[in-house]
Amino acid sequence: MVADGLPSWLGPSAGDLEAFLTLAEALGVVVPSGAHEELASVIDRLAGMAGDALLHGDPCPNNALHTPDGVRFIDFEHAARGNGLAELAYLRIGFPTCWCATSPDPGWLAAAEAAYHSAWRAATGRDVEGDLTDACIGWLLRGDGLVERAERTGVDHWGRLLEQDWTWGTATARQRLLHRLLVVGQLADGAAGPLTETGQLARQMAGRGLDRWPGLGPLPSRWRWWDGLDGG
Repeated sequence: MVADGLPSWLGPSAGDLEAFLTLAEALGVVVPSGAHEELASVIDRLAGMAGDALLHGDPCPNNALHTPDGVRFIDFEHAARGNGLAELAYLRIGFPTCWCATSPDPGWLAAAEAAYHSAWRAATGRDVEGDLTDACIGWLLRGDGLVERAERTGVDHWGRLLEQDWTWGTATARQRLLHRLLVVGQLADGAAGPLTETGQLARQMAGRGLDRWPGLGPLPSRWRWWDGLDGG
């Protein structure tokens, strides 16, 4: 699992946090007093999260080939080294770097996460370090997770989201945001660290988002290659 020579995975920054909280205020949410501190602590924990595993960088369904010997990933141009939870979080948070954003059936999700942890223990003799809730929050905070890689050029995508929605692959930007908010709102209540006000913030933002943009549907439970969508 060692990934020598690759760049380190980078989590969200303090700037990402401030931009996210600005979005919350623009949606009319009063940010709970402790949420900023909780989220800043998440950023610190992610920065210090131990790990030297090979991370694919874009582990999307269309980058996975099913072969007689099992699943084989392709397209490693965005590979990095870091903690595996950064990519295990993709399953819950809706594939944040992928055009084929989906929300798997809960049974499939539980089975996939259990299989990941089992494989990790078998390969290393220990449990993967870190907290999955932190990893999901890390993806929620990143506005550039609403657009394909070619468009991650420093644009304020949160501000753009308030004015317009856009489709990327299987979902719109607002659908992606709503899904991530609901996931974090649920996970934060059972997190190991103090994230009570973060969960409250996420749920309030999801509610205000639905009030502002009625009719937003959930992410699809699966993607279909015959839809003719291009990758990002």
